[in-house]
Amino acid sequence: MKKNVTKFRGSRTCGGGTHKNRRGGGSRGGRGNAGGCKHHFVRNYLNGLAYGKHGFKRPQKMLSYMPIVNVGELDELAEQLVSDGQAQKEGDVYHMNLAELDIDKVLGGGMVTKSMVLTVSQCSEKARNKVEEAGGSVVEYVPSEMELLPEPEEPSEPEEKD
Repeated sequence: MKKNVTKFRGSRTCGGGTHKNRRGGGSRGGRGNAGGCKHHFVRNYLNGLAYGKHGFKRPQKMLSYMPIVNVGELDELAEQLVSDGQAQKEGDVYHMNLAELDIDKVLGGGMVTKSMVLTVSQCSEKARNKVEEAGGSVVEYVPSEMELLPEPEEPSEPEEKD
């Protein structure tokens, strides 16, 4: 079967009727998102465009962006952290201070095969159980108020003008 492009070569209007047709935005039912709830509803629906309100926006004060890590990732990275000097290994036990690594919370995703002693400010119950089943422990670390305050910026000296 011939393609339409090939079939309409040499034709003045390429199957569009008289030369007055296919002019302006009226021949396509409006420009842009016009008719999205009316004559172009099915087209918009199939493309994933839907009008109206959907869901809700969470209040900003409820959002938290604390750095987290899964115990499975710590288990995989234990050897590398020791070689980088960010953790210590005493016998078969890995000692990790996650506050020094700027990690605030440990979650319980993954498998734990190594015995670890973790020092962290927050830990989920599932993560604590997995670490303790592997023969390790979790030490709760409460940061002092001075650590929670932002560091004051040093005032810069004003430049002398001539």
